[in-house]
Amino acid sequence: MTSLLLQMLLMLFVILASAELFTNALEHLGERLHISEGVTGSLFAAVGTALPETLVPLLAVLGGHGDKAVNQEIGVGAILGAPLMLATLSTFLMTLAVLRSRGLRGRVMPERTGFTRDLNYFLFAFLLATIAMFIPHDNRAVRMLLSVGLVSVYIVYVVMTFRASAQLVDDGHGTEAPGTMLLSRTGLPTNILTILLQLLIAVGLLVWGAEGFIGSVRGVSRILGFSPLLLSLLIIPIATELPEKINSILWVRRGKDTLAFGNITGAMVFQGTLLPAIGIMLTPWEPRLEVLTGVVVTLLAAAWMRVNAARAGLLIGALLFNGVLYLSYLAITLSR
Repeated sequence: MTSLLLQMLLMLFVILASAELFTNALEHLGERLHISEGVTGSLFAAVGTALPETLVPLLAVLGGHGDKAVNQEIGVGAILGAPLMLATLSTFLMTLAVLRSRGLRGRVMPERTGFTRDLNYFLFAFLLATIAMFIPHDNRAVRMLLSVGLVSVYIVYVVMTFRASAQLVDDGHGTEAPGTMLLSRTGLPTNILTILLQLLIAVGLLVWGAEGFIGSVRGVSRILGFSPLLLSLLIIPIATELPEKINSILWVRRGKDTLAFGNITGAMVFQGTLLPAIGIMLTPWEPRLEVLTGVVVTLLAAAWMRVNAARAGLLIGALLFNGVLYLSYLAITLSR
């Protein structure tokens, strides 16, 4: 048990280090490509820092190691737990980071069109994924149609986000990289090749961290006698979402609210479309109580942010409610 916990801690450190490498390289890449903070946050950073929680379910479901049923439960838990954590705990912690400096009546000010676009696409896609849970397994045609629909939603989202980039840069929302790129501190120049090299190093570390964490979860679930599904819903997202939380906290404390929120809401769209598309076809995508509870809380948290999106920004006091939703989820699932 001790060795498994030490392995978890090691993998968490690897994930945090790789997230810092990835985010730093992305800021420099966005600045060199002259793209908006919306694209950098909602697409590049969101997809990049979503790699751990993306790889966990993929490796669990497709890896072929260990018990197939356990792997599928780990996969479902990781797929659904990621957007839950982003919409609730990640948003709460990011808001908490500026509570003292901005106050309860203060606001966070992400660029509104990109923020609402992300949430609109996520809510639509996640509702489709929820509907798929009630489609019988033998109805492969309808399940396949819903999976294709989710992939199509993400493709349209990417196209629309890039289309908005040029105007946002003109309006002053271009990406600006602070300081020196980390790899360049070794004496290397900062150019496209070294930026891509740092991104590749970060991805490699993320893959290693994700694989190690899967093994830890399997071992802990056996020792403690917990359901792999419940453990995956609670523990895997907390660990693998640390990159999003750390990056967004750093950005919001620097006043880069668009990057901070784009990193979260963009990852929500990614994980609310492509990963459920895989889960619908390759796992028992069923409406179990712990699963449905997480889905409902996720939709409520995303809808709450969407309702509170205003031209003057989002009220910090309102966003703290997302933390209450997460605590409610814990109370319901752990009381079973």
